[in-house]
Amino acid sequence: MKRAVVLLSGGLDSATTLYLAKKQGFKCHCLIFDYGQRHRREIESAKKIAKAANCPTRIIKIKLPWKGSSLLDKKIKLPITDYRLPITIPSTYVPGRNIIFLSFALSYAEAIKAGAIFIGAHSQDYSGYPDCRPEFYRAFSKVIATGTKFGVQKRKIQIKTPLIRKTKAQIIRLGKSLGVPFALTWSCYRGGKRPCGICDSCYFRAKGFREAGIRDEG
Repeated sequence: MKRAVVLLSGGLDSATTLYLAKKQGFKCHCLIFDYGQRHRREIESAKKIAKAANCPTRIIKIKLPWKGSSLLDKKIKLPITDYRLPITIPSTYVPGRNIIFLSFALSYAEAIKAGAIFIGAHSQDYSGYPDCRPEFYRAFSKVIATGTKFGVQKRKIQIKTPLIRKTKAQIIRLGKSLGVPFALTWSCYRGGKRPCGICDSCYFRAKGFREAGIRDEG
């Protein structure tokens, strides 16, 4: 069976990506990152999703002591959504996060001879993040081709971003069709027992479910 490494954050996008990869016939190996984010709720959600999907999982603990993001530094206030798409890079951007995550995923994929890395990035709702754009993933594919043993041997490790151009509503409909356990997912930037309902991530999640015509059980 063909193998894939799947980056799993605990949110509905990465959960949908995992279930899509399984649907496409990949044996999925999940990577969950504990990188000093504000709360562990999303990590616990990711673990539950991986277990529900019956996938082997590794939790990678890393430190970013320089912080530089409201997701890492509690002294920086989390933004409250103004119900518009961001026109500047938001404070929740973590410097180099997807580059770091993909580097770990690439090393893992090469070690286990996986032919693909799946990541649930999409550019529609989160246009403020430079590392969620198609051009970034095209550039990283060149890194794989030129800087790895697999690349030198002309063996492919593909970066797969199946959600990259989908809206949140389209992602939710896809996830529903795949049987994604949305009740296990967590999107809120804050921890706690219930989502805050006022951060960007909560807003886009609620908007997506509303536009998809599907009840959010999370």
